[in-house]
Amino acid sequence: MSSVAAFCCVGAAGFCYHLRMSTVEQPAIVEHPTAERSVAERKEPTYVFTEKAVAEKSEIARRFLDTRLRLNANVDKANNFLVKRFYNLDHNTYLEGTLPARTKELMGLVASACLRCDDCIFYHAIQAYRLGVTRPEQEESLNVALVVGGSIVIPHLRRAYELLEELYG
Repeated sequence: MSSVAAFCCVGAAGFCYHLRMSTVEQPAIVEHPTAERSVAERKEPTYVFTEKAVAEKSEIARRFLDTRLRLNANVDKANNFLVKRFYNLDHNTYLEGTLPARTKELMGLVASACLRCDDCIFYHAIQAYRLGVTRPEQEESLNVALVVGGSIVIPHLRRAYELLEELYG
């Protein structure tokens, strides 16, 4: 018989206790050396539309992009090392890689809708549009967000659909 440890933290004081439970013996897990995984080269995605073209097509997108540019200028002036590191991580996450950039933008759209962040929803919907994602693909992604996030996502879904209407017609 082998033992399996179970841990539980209780309360703000972080009181922990350790409980041992006997179980049937499990075979040892042997880790096999793996060949070095091939990692897809990360590269900038190829956009179908420029930000300027998007701004000309949609007033919502124009306001969002203008505000984002203005507010990012304030953040840039602060010259904060940690913010720069985070922005770099964010940028590199959405590059072409094993997953196409368009898939990553749709994943970002779903997560943003579930987190109820209109700025993020607009950003990812615009980026997905720029990458040539179709309206039905964006709408299906928003369906996933609605199921995962529940009815609290609906007000954000309405605003996302308003943007999609301006972008796609």
